[in-house]
Amino acid sequence: MNDKKGLRIGELTARIPLVQGGMGVGISLSSLAGNVALNGGVGVISAAQIGFRDAAWEEYPIETNLKALKEEIAKAKEIAKGGIIGVNIMVATRFYEKYVRTAVEAGADLIISGAGLPVNLPLLVQNAKTKIAPIVSSLKSLEVITKYWKKKYNRQPDMVVIEGPLAGGHLGFHKEELENIEGLHYHEEVKRIIDRVHEINPSIPVVAAGGIFEAADAAPYMEMGADGVQVATRFVTTYECDADFRYKEAYLRAKKEDIVIVESPVGMPGRAIQNPFLEQAKKGAVTKGKCHQCLEKCDPLRIPYCITDALIAAAKGDTEHGLIFCGANAYKAEKLEHVADIMKEFEEVLSCRQE
Repeated sequence: MNDKKGLRIGELTARIPLVQGGMGVGISLSSLAGNVALNGGVGVISAAQIGFRDAAWEEYPIETNLKALKEEIAKAKEIAKGGIIGVNIMVATRFYEKYVRTAVEAGADLIISGAGLPVNLPLLVQNAKTKIAPIVSSLKSLEVITKYWKKKYNRQPDMVVIEGPLAGGHLGFHKEELENIEGLHYHEEVKRIIDRVHEINPSIPVVAAGGIFEAADAAPYMEMGADGVQVATRFVTTYECDADFRYKEAYLRAKKEDIVIVESPVGMPGRAIQNPFLEQAKKGAVTKGKCHQCLEKCDPLRIPYCITDALIAAAKGDTEHGLIFCGANAYKAEKLEHVADIMKEFEEVLSCRQE
């Protein structure tokens, strides 16, 4: 367990024990990540289809994404002025290894990886200063990844992120579990994971994620022994967020009943804001275009719609015809804010919890 204030990840220290969650496609890029890091947290860029705004992306998606990843890391680091910049790279990403190696070469301080178990991540960052953090949702997945890394690479995680069922985007739970979250008794599982990580090595920080919108939401996790929290949805409605203003407006308009569990075409349930696109998708009325080489196990011939196209449409501001992922508490967003103000709010609460 960290014995000083802030969040210590190896030799790196974030003044505020807050990690900004990676949000794709195009929601957390250099502006959001850089400003979170500048203000004392860990800023995280999402690598998912990161180059979609480039004219060459349609023809050369992989090459364009890798080029954009380098550029976004460089821009974020310039904004951060020495703050910690991480990259979220999904294990399910096609050519996952290329994205990891590119992030390392570009000087990413940290790679956070979920949507599958990142079994080969230690190999891909070998001899680099880049820290690695798996995302887990169960004690079982933690045990599998830590035992494998220890046996195969003699390596431990530099940080562990526990992502709960209230998070946004794709989730590591069955649809039935998400529809009966109280029945999961998930806080008990979180406590078991935290305790087990600290048994393995007390210096590995554990960060709790999912449904943390206000600083007060972090308190139960810190009391359980978490070393920090991950916050994503709250940062969407910031001036610094990389999403189109109309995307932010969709969050500001959303009511609690508008936030629904959806069946993603890639086989994982997700959480999103109800809109005409989701109604059309239920009827199978969404057209598919060219494959953008996003996910390893996607079968373009079988999916009801292209998730890349849907997420890009939303990120560009077409919120009627796009997929708007969000966390369970997105309806609490009432105004646009500055990253600095959110960080101050969390610093006050988290600092008290660490004393």
